[in-house]
Amino acid sequence: MDDDELITRLAGGDDMALRELFSRHASMLAGRLRAVLPPSDVEDVLQETFLAAWKGARSYRPEARAGGWLWGIARRQAALVLRRRGPATAPLPDLLQAGTEGLPGYPQQNDFAQSLTTASQLASAVGTLKPADREVWQLMYVEDRPIAEVARLTGVPEGTVKSRAHRARRLLRAALEGPGTALGGGGTR
Repeated sequence: MDDDELITRLAGGDDMALRELFSRHASMLAGRLRAVLPPSDVEDVLQETFLAAWKGARSYRPEARAGGWLWGIARRQAALVLRRRGPATAPLPDLLQAGTEGLPGYPQQNDFAQSLTTASQLASAVGTLKPADREVWQLMYVEDRPIAEVARLTGVPEGTVKSRAHRARRLLRAALEGPGTALGGGGTR
């Protein structure tokens, strides 16, 4: 039985279809969710994803791919978790140990402060991206996936992926460069 038939049976209230759909897609969804969520949230989001699939199975269009449909639901559930949590923050690395200044392999105090500031600004900027833009940024620039694969995984055309990637880069660049950029009023594109 293919995924479309399973979802049709799921829409009719067949809990065995839900179990089969879960066994086919949960590991892929969990792997993708681990890239954007803390491990403690992945199981909860998976549970909410399949609950939402159960409730929304009647809205499934057979011309769509079941994996993409489920990923769309999981993405929205993950976004809800992240939205409830508030803006992202960067974890602070351990402070420099006394006496390591000037030693090879240890950043200088000014370099350390600058990299810490940049990491904090980047984490804050990523937290301001729309969920769809953040997902494209994550897949393309953190997971290093090609545009065609990102389009397939997110279920949108390649042109939309390129637009979202461009928007994410522009917003992140503006946040890192500060006032006088595209968002700060008067920068170049």
